[in-house]
Amino acid sequence: MQSKICELIGIEYPIFQGGMAWVADASLAGAVSEAGGLGIIAGGNAPKEVVQAEIRKIKKMTDKPFGVNIMLLSPFAEDIVDLVCEENVPVITTGAGNPSKYMSRFKEHNIKVIPVVPSVALAARMEKIGADAVIVEGMEAGGHIGKLTTMSMVPQVVDALKIPVIAAGGIGDGRGMAAVLMLGADAVQVGTRFLVAKECTIHENYKARVLKARDIDTVVTCQHFGHPVRTIKNKLTMEYDRLEKVELRKTDPDLAKFDELGQGALRKAVVEGDIDHGSIMAGQIAGLINKEETAKEIIDSFIIETKEIIKMRYSQWV
Repeated sequence: MQSKICELIGIEYPIFQGGMAWVADASLAGAVSEAGGLGIIAGGNAPKEVVQAEIRKIKKMTDKPFGVNIMLLSPFAEDIVDLVCEENVPVITTGAGNPSKYMSRFKEHNIKVIPVVPSVALAARMEKIGADAVIVEGMEAGGHIGKLTTMSMVPQVVDALKIPVIAAGGIGDGRGMAAVLMLGADAVQVGTRFLVAKECTIHENYKARVLKARDIDTVVTCQHFGHPVRTIKNKLTMEYDRLEKVELRKTDPDLAKFDELGQGALRKAVVEGDIDHGSIMAGQIAGLINKEETAKEIIDSFIIETKEIIKMRYSQWV
């Protein structure tokens, strides 16, 4: 399944693994790249030496292309920009900010730049500053989200841009991949499905909660204050809901309380396995996931299902 993205980056299949903070390390990213997709190491809020160690691990695991996700609001963002240039990382994805001030440096080092965007306007702006492609992430995704759905946003971005579009959010199998390819996307980015990859090093409690999730088990916290985040329901999300109702009654809400409540919550879930008070970030497709597989098995199933669906549907319609 070749596409513009495969040609641009040099990967076998048009599947990106999401750059999930505290989750996407060299173990997972290396396995995805080895299987023919694009594995992505998450920079998150980690310092330079931590990300550097993961980059050097993945270079020992595979000689295939990989990427690093840079969170531009991180206090270490400048350091991570330096790092990806020093280490000749072939691809970077960016989130939580505008990468324009770094574009000339990235281009000097022949780094492909692919920002994550939540709207047509931001996608067009990224194309204008020289992005090689964009990842269009709908609100079905886990973690920090925007307001538009993948299904509605992808075709609008495809119509507005000339550069390749990667669809993300709500894509958990070949059916989802086939759907967004029909909408004009060149590739998909997958996060939640890779949470239960055997090479994913998150706590087993986190994996088990994703595997048990139903279709209605994710919620969005901080819809009125702060940054909306999609996670699986637990005691933490109930406390967010209670706090939001309290603060909405005030003329001067205390927004610091939301930051305090979320401090370290993702680490609690990923590292410590606290599924009551940790932030179990996962997308709406968590209800589709019912088994742990290797990264290769996941990617192979995506490709086989997508080809079968497109072939079957196309033959029926023409």
